[in-house]
Amino acid sequence: MAAGYLEILRARHAARLLAGTLTGRLPNATAAIAVVLFVRAEGGTYSLAGALAAVYGVGNAVGQPLLGRLVDLYGQPRVQLPAALVSALGMGVFAFSGTDPLPVAYLSMVVAGLFTPPLEGGLRALWPSVLRREEQVHTAYAMDAVAQEVMFTVGPLLLTLCASLWSARAALLILNVVGVLGALSVVLSPPSRAWRSAPREAHWLGALRSPGLLALLGAFLFVGIALGSITVAAVSYADDHGGDAVYGWLMAAVGLGALVGGTAYGARRWSGAPERRLRVLVALLAVCYLPLVLMPGVVAMTALAALAGVFLAPCIACAFIIVDRHAPRGTVTEAFSWLVTTFTVGASVGTGLAGPVVEWGGAVWGFALPGAAGVAALVVLLATGLVLAATGDGAVVAVSSENDPNRAVEPRFSSGDRA
Repeated sequence: MAAGYLEILRARHAARLLAGTLTGRLPNATAAIAVVLFVRAEGGTYSLAGALAAVYGVGNAVGQPLLGRLVDLYGQPRVQLPAALVSALGMGVFAFSGTDPLPVAYLSMVVAGLFTPPLEGGLRALWPSVLRREEQVHTAYAMDAVAQEVMFTVGPLLLTLCASLWSARAALLILNVVGVLGALSVVLSPPSRAWRSAPREAHWLGALRSPGLLALLGAFLFVGIALGSITVAAVSYADDHGGDAVYGWLMAAVGLGALVGGTAYGARRWSGAPERRLRVLVALLAVCYLPLVLMPGVVAMTALAALAGVFLAPCIACAFIIVDRHAPRGTVTEAFSWLVTTFTVGASVGTGLAGPVVEWGGAVWGFALPGAAGVAALVVLLATGLVLAATGDGAVVAVSSENDPNRAVEPRFSSGDRA
């Protein structure tokens, strides 16, 4: 298992791109917590903190696919670095102006969220040009999904450490400066500077004109709902079983399960169409959510939370492969960004749904929601199986021409194309 990951990290530029992308995404991974800590330090209410964080999230959801499309059109350095600078500037204005005047605070959040650079989609577009074998790209996608779990665990810890050592304002500023440096490291790398998307057909829908991609996004909206609803249901459970410490253990267990599952998934070479494999993985994800409604004692519940996370990272890693197979020619970064946006929106919807559900029926119904959402995701995949198969099974992509089998030099992933 370790040998496969080490082989990828030893590839030229791979470690730099992965580390730079994760570092560049720290501001985004910690934004919601950073905003809450800062607003509370300024004497604001939780309602205001939540509203500002929500504005940032909406801006981020809108901006990712738009910036992804610009990356496909103009290359990574021309888009990623300016976007990172503008996003950091928005957070900087918020850090120095605070919550008064309030319109400035909201505008700062809109700017910071809207211009968050699509580094996540950009990295996945770069992997095929850095790793020359298809099975290495598959492993890199899994490693990418695992690294996300690490980042979303370490990022909040770094944020709270900075806030405790200095202040919430300093933490906000430091992490955004670090984020810009991470983006700078990526865009100055030779693969990022050399990468060009294939020539694309002018179409206002961009990546969304692919029926297979739309089917995948529909399924992952429900996967995001499942994950978002767990976070609220876990709060309700923790309130009755020990408080914040129990909540922390449950969330850490979900992350640990995803870490283990993603690591194991990426260590194996998989055969067969990824579209069929994703249906199996989503079915297993839904099945592993269902035992949460049992709500046993803390130790057993922590184990069930870990089980619930096991198939999350494999589902995401498999989805990366399918996005690359279904993205229309010249839209690969935008397509990856749409997946990120859909998953994020789904998580927000899940959080919003779980609140009233928990208030109405308690934690048990809150934990029923992830299972139901997982089943819904599976139903979408089953209902759109023919659409996914029609564009996925026969897809042949090449370094020289996205989704054009007649000009393929050798089988490769589309995102390695150069204009």
